[in-house]
Amino acid sequence: MDKQTITIYDVAREANVSMATVSRVVNGNPNVKPSTRKKVLEVIEKLDYRPNAVARGLASKKTTTVGVIIPDVTNLFFASLARGIDDIATMYKYNIILANSDENEQKETQVLNTLLAKQVDGIIYMGNTISEELRAEFSRSRTPVVLAGTVDPEQQVGSVNIDYIAATENVLSKMIKNGESKIAFVSGPLSNPINGQYRLKGYKNALLSAGIAFDETLVYERKTNVENGEKLAQQLIETGVTAAFVSDDELAIGLLNGLILSGVNVPEEFEIITTNNSKIVEMARPKLSSIMLPLYDIGAVSMRLLTKIMNKEEVDEKTITLPYKIAYRGTTTDSLEQE
Repeated sequence: MDKQTITIYDVAREANVSMATVSRVVNGNPNVKPSTRKKVLEVIEKLDYRPNAVARGLASKKTTTVGVIIPDVTNLFFASLARGIDDIATMYKYNIILANSDENEQKETQVLNTLLAKQVDGIIYMGNTISEELRAEFSRSRTPVVLAGTVDPEQQVGSVNIDYIAATENVLSKMIKNGESKIAFVSGPLSNPINGQYRLKGYKNALLSAGIAFDETLVYERKTNVENGEKLAQQLIETGVTAAFVSDDELAIGLLNGLILSGVNVPEEFEIITTNNSKIVEMARPKLSSIMLPLYDIGAVSMRLLTKIMNKEEVDEKTITLPYKIAYRGTTTDSLEQE
């Protein structure tokens, strides 16, 4: 018998039971005699029968799958978020379809439509920004969407984040108190509201409070990878910068490497603080000081919020702000007190 054509009917016929009985066995329904269950399971194994999730979805109008759009599957920031999503999805018996969008707006829309075509019950989006085209697709679709570690300035879509303005202002103020006055703002895409609106606002607020004029030439927008961070190091040294706030851990690692290769002592001559606290910050030497973004929790809470919306449960607040901490490690001097 062709494995691909094996249906619930084939299992029922071979086991000499009804299709309803096979369905009960497959779905773990206890109302089946142990001897019958054993016989059905033996046939399922013999025929290598696998329930058709699509067919089951058509019958129940639910596929119990959630689509997760991730900009860069190799970046540990997104991998940590995805882990939190997956654990809660498993708890609530949802399967995950992970789709990589390569930080490309056109591909994000394409990936979204591919997931919607698979009849997913919900979407978790982790892109850097929401384009107008993507927003239109969210609105047109009746499929619930939640943002994880991504903000919607218009607050039309549910989201889970921290207070990026306060966190940035907090660490910048500490650096300034430590005597730093020429601090670079090193960022991923400024089109991402987290960077271009919230973090930059926190940076400006801290400078303003300290009476330091904002210098636009100290804002560096770079693609988020180690190589770009390394290339930036020499530029910062030549500009006379002595500290940097960095919006991405891979960029921060690259900057640290570039500074050390150039003979700069970190943190004595140059301080760095990064923002995501992904696993790589503790692999660096010295270890990177970082805002402790609760990555796993952001993923987990976004998935729980999505389950509530999908199941039409009451949701108190669709825009959720989680607490953050700051870990001052080896790339900031001792006078920056531990939080």
